[in-house]
Amino acid sequence: MTSPGDPDVLVPPPARAAILAWYAEAARPLAFRRTGDPYAVLVSELMAQQTQAVRAAEAWTTWIARWPTPAELASAPVADVLRAWAGLGYNRRAVALRRAAQVIVAEHGGRVPDDVAALEALPGVGPYTARAVAAIAFGRAVGAVDTNVRRVLGRVAAGGADALAPRDLQALADAVVPADAAGPWTHALMDVGALLCAPQAPRCGECPAATWCRHAAGERPDAHGSRRAGRAGQAVPFPLTRRWLRGRVLDLARAAPDGAWVAYAEPIGTHAASAVREAVLLLASEGLLDAREGSDGVEARLPG
Repeated sequence: MTSPGDPDVLVPPPARAAILAWYAEAARPLAFRRTGDPYAVLVSELMAQQTQAVRAAEAWTTWIARWPTPAELASAPVADVLRAWAGLGYNRRAVALRRAAQVIVAEHGGRVPDDVAALEALPGVGPYTARAVAAIAFGRAVGAVDTNVRRVLGRVAAGGADALAPRDLQALADAVVPADAAGPWTHALMDVGALLCAPQAPRCGECPAATWCRHAAGERPDAHGSRRAGRAGQAVPFPLTRRWLRGRVLDLARAAPDGAWVAYAEPIGTHAASAVREAVLLLASEGLLDAREGSDGVEARLPG
């Protein structure tokens, strides 16, 4: 007997089979998908957060060639790690990844742990990344829910990306993972979300799950007035954000010779000198810069 919350009703097995068959034909040829090495998978998942997959794949290739094991990354200078992370955004993830490598070496014998709880205990690894690594690298039947997966499963099962409560969506994501294809399934959902199930104007006619999708059938409970849609209309231009400023501050430090101090006494973009100083000191408090007072104000460099 089934119920309205039954995973086999919400995302029927034929829909899952169709998604996997589509992925076998249309998968994005990303470099990091050619390996099942748990450390390489962990690096790829942390790089791909908030970064275009193609750009992350390029950076991943260089990274793995330079630091192919957790032990090698664990002993790398922070400055080198931050330089290698250029262009990937959210630079705290680079430092966290190095710390995670140190924990892997110190507490797990240099091997990435294979269960979700131990993965989540690593620095910088949250619920999504832990489940993605567990599924892709170890074949665990757990659902990794990022923005793309939330949109695909939410639309198929309930008509909208935000139609299911987070706890219910995670339970559904875990329940529908094919036991013998956890890795391909994880990649498949990400690709459907990235290539077809777009936030606006999804390409339902090309989607392998359209036959079973409530959103494609016209059931769209979050089409108007949702919290997510309301925020989108008030987006702040990126160069005006503190995140943009933090990136520019780090870029200046990256461009300096090893060990050289950079003076931050002038405005950057539309951000006043006082805001630049605040950004430098905050980055220093997070371990992303060394900072000191100089003759013209605050100076900083990448950590040694």
